[in-house]
Amino acid sequence: MTSLEARTQNEDSGPGGYAAARLLLLHEKERSGPPRRAALARLTDDWLAALFAAATPPRGTALVAVGGYGRAELSPRSDLDLLLLHDGTADKAAVAALADRIWYPVWDLGMALDHSVRTPAEARTTAGEDLKVQLGLLDARHVAGDTGLVAALRTTVLADWRNQAPKRLPELDELCRERAERMGELQFLLEPDLKEARGGLRDAQVLRAVAASWLADAPREGLDAARRRLLDARDALHLATGRATDRLALQEQDAVARELGLLDADTLLREVYEAARVISYATDVTWREVNRVLKARSARPRLRSLLGGRNGGAKAAGRTGGARVGGAKPPVERTPLAEGVVEMDGEVVLALAAKPERDPVLPLRAAAAAAQSGLPISLHAVRRLAAAAKPLPVPWPAEAREELVTLLGAGEATVPVWEALEAEGLVTRLLPDWERVRCRPQRNPVHTWTVDRHLVETAVRASSLTRRVGRPDLLLVAALLHDIGKGWPGDHSVAGETIARDLATRIGFDRTDVGVIATAVRHHLLLVETATRRDLDDPATVQSVAAAVGTLGTLELLHALTEADALATGPAAWSSWRASLVADLVKRVAGVLAGEPLPDPEAAAPSAEQERLAIEALRTGEPVLALRTRTEQPAAPDAPDADTPEPVGVELLIALPDQPGVLPAVAGVLALHRLTVRAADLRAVDLPTGIGAGSGAVLVLDWRVAAEYGSLPEAARLRADLVRALDGSLDIPARLAEREAAYPRRRGLTAPPPRVTVAAADSRLATVIEVRAQDAPGLLHRIGRALEGAEVRVRSAHVSTLGANAVDTLYVTRPDGSLLPDEEAVDLARALEAALR
Repeated sequence: MTSLEARTQNEDSGPGGYAAARLLLLHEKERSGPPRRAALARLTDDWLAALFAAATPPRGTALVAVGGYGRAELSPRSDLDLLLLHDGTADKAAVAALADRIWYPVWDLGMALDHSVRTPAEARTTAGEDLKVQLGLLDARHVAGDTGLVAALRTTVLADWRNQAPKRLPELDELCRERAERMGELQFLLEPDLKEARGGLRDAQVLRAVAASWLADAPREGLDAARRRLLDARDALHLATGRATDRLALQEQDAVARELGLLDADTLLREVYEAARVISYATDVTWREVNRVLKARSARPRLRSLLGGRNGGAKAAGRTGGARVGGAKPPVERTPLAEGVVEMDGEVVLALAAKPERDPVLPLRAAAAAAQSGLPISLHAVRRLAAAAKPLPVPWPAEAREELVTLLGAGEATVPVWEALEAEGLVTRLLPDWERVRCRPQRNPVHTWTVDRHLVETAVRASSLTRRVGRPDLLLVAALLHDIGKGWPGDHSVAGETIARDLATRIGFDRTDVGVIATAVRHHLLLVETATRRDLDDPATVQSVAAAVGTLGTLELLHALTEADALATGPAAWSSWRASLVADLVKRVAGVLAGEPLPDPEAAAPSAEQERLAIEALRTGEPVLALRTRTEQPAAPDAPDADTPEPVGVELLIALPDQPGVLPAVAGVLALHRLTVRAADLRAVDLPTGIGAGSGAVLVLDWRVAAEYGSLPEAARLRADLVRALDGSLDIPARLAEREAAYPRRRGLTAPPPRVTVAAADSRLATVIEVRAQDAPGLLHRIGRALEGAEVRVRSAHVSTLGANAVDTLYVTRPDGSLLPDEEAVDLARALEAALR
């Protein structure tokens, strides 16, 4: 007994004495983790036992801790789960009075309490009806009162659980699946729920319950340590926030990391993810074993029935040379899958004659066979491979390289097999640089996965695109390695190129193939960033991409990798619009690489539609608008619906006599009508005199827009508001400010300041300015106003939005159409940045 606990026993058993001792315990820096949780449970036991004794309890009553309190795992703000157990002989009023003498002091301290009053029979009945109650009773622990009553309840509850396991475990499995669907995977969430998300504390409790059923057991290696790590994180979260919460919110992570003595929030998340991964893998293995056992049990009665019962089974056994069929296990079938690898009982296992200590390719061969067969690789097989397999020589032999490519090309079936290899450390042994990206969080909310899982998911997506490239093996390996540089400081594409070159050499590719993989990793963002942020009509744009890519083969590989990377990132990273822009860029670059000349954008004539609108605007002296949906063919010609055009956005054409303030006026009107701008092209069209009220230049704006939600507004309404914006009767800044005031930002979310730079684009048409800022309604309107004030002309604008971040690229010139000198361009960037702040 510690001095603190002894002191508590000598103090008043009321709430004040317990609260003071509890506060002292929680602030003891030298005691944390399991010792503090156990000490807090003992302290609480002593207090509740004193309350129980002071109430003069009737005979045949006991106070029982259940759930987390029953396991003596009290976090600083944990609920108290208590059961007042009685044998039914005491007066009901006396039992109720006893309950009040215990519950009310707990409530007086402001502690959450989950309480019940039951007889053993009632507890068993409730447990039979409510699975959550039964799980809590599995951890029942005596606190005060009749110990025999509690022991008898524990014995009967455990017996009931084991007897009913074949029926209740499938129900528990379904509850776990529903919870995982609702709460997500803890190991990938930026703000995970440490208890309810898949791989969290609730799943660890479920694994204990499965083990208590005696039907199956979880892999124990690392499981207790993972559970302790999550409990420690929850303790720190409670202390940092002062609240009973299990959600590790972004704004709390730095404080929680400090409480745990960790370097930063990323280190915290990585530790949490690693723990969740251990629990998730143990969960997968355990439920697979449960289902296998239940399936085998259900098959035996049917087999006995087919053989005519036990006697018929015995006779059959005699005729088959003594094999036990009727009353024991049916013969096990082993189906060969690859050299040294067989399927048995729905899993991939090693053949009896396999010699992993002499066969360094066996881990990859077994993994590839499992993925290609769509089967899990057994826990025993993976552990034997991890313990006994001989390291691969460097560079790898051709067979090992081919098995890796086969594994990566298996599609969705690759993921669980890769996770099995990862759980036993085989991936890091094969690819040493993998350790730096393993469980590494990605704080951009656009990303769905951690870095390592994103790499695997990209390979999965790439596997469906292999028919579009001449070298599927290079595509799959480049997909696996494209973000490998995120484990190192600096630009991850630059670092990744070096790492990918080393790993590709290690895997056994020749010098030419290594160069292609390294180029793909270095430039895996080139196509999508260029297509969405640069003017594709500018020859310098296309020529710079062609110079970086080098060959048509690398271009097609990079095109497929771009799509796979975006699809594996998350739903916000890819769309028909992005796909059409990338496809357009690839087509133009392919032409350059094939020796075709690029058209001169200055010489390009306006389209018939643009000329018609320009003539109408010149004739009337007012804006003219046209809205139409744009469609493109799917990027993949072999897709099932390749003949069906896909919508890629709405084209808004506006023509009006050239005048100041056009860009901010149009951008503001579009923002007021909740239209998201994706791209804008501005050009002056010179028309002959005598067409209408005026003559000369007409400004034609070609916008790509999308409705934020709902349907598109009518062109007539857009035109009316544009006229009012241009003549000053519509105050756009005031209207946008009203909207922003109506929807205040969430507390705790502080956006980084905007950043404006002069991009090195080598364009001979315009100076390129790049704006990175928090996305918000009217952002392009504010940019346009600042540019108007700087007296520069906007040639085109290209808007890219990922999550809450906007990257707007502006092609600007002086009023006479010339490029801005370097110093003038830098001054413009600074002025624009200041205006946006």
